[in-house]
Amino acid sequence: MNELWLVRHGATEWSEAGRHTSVTDLPLLPEGEEVARGLAPRLADVGFAEVRTSPRLRARRTAELAGFPDAVLDEDLVEWAYGDYEGITTEDIRTTVPGWTTWTHPAPGGESAEEITRRLDRFIEHARSVDGPVLAFGHGHSLRALAARWLELPVSDGRHFKLDTATVSVLGWERETPVVLRWNS
Repeated sequence: MNELWLVRHGATEWSEAGRHTSVTDLPLLPEGEEVARGLAPRLADVGFAEVRTSPRLRARRTAELAGFPDAVLDEDLVEWAYGDYEGITTEDIRTTVPGWTTWTHPAPGGESAEEITRRLDRFIEHARSVDGPVLAFGHGHSLRALAARWLELPVSDGRHFKLDTATVSVLGWERETPVVLRWNS
């Protein structure tokens, strides 16, 4: 039973401002690039059987700076699509939809919980089939939802997994039970 290592991309202008970013292809901030470079020594000696990344620039650049310029692009690792809420902060959305969160309310024109569940389950099935540890570079909400699905929980339980930019998390096993081995480190 292999491990799944997750890395959230480095800081962007919108991630620092709390603006929801799914399809908008923003570059890393200089400080986001610096922190991404700092991931390289933490990941270098693991011996990953496979490395995948969201095709979004911020994830691809994080993978490159962390020492994985040839990471396979994987659409299943893109961020949860925010639809009409792209580029808007939760605070601003709540002026018209009190109590709104990605975890509890739909985003008009965005991806449903059912859609992201199918997408992430497909990625997990693939990752579990690989012989050895898998490294995945992605985004805040989708990686949190992925952790929930690894644990066989609904994607909405991703709300319990705070995830900072340019952090490493590891999912694995205790005997036959999927577990979180390390989070947001």
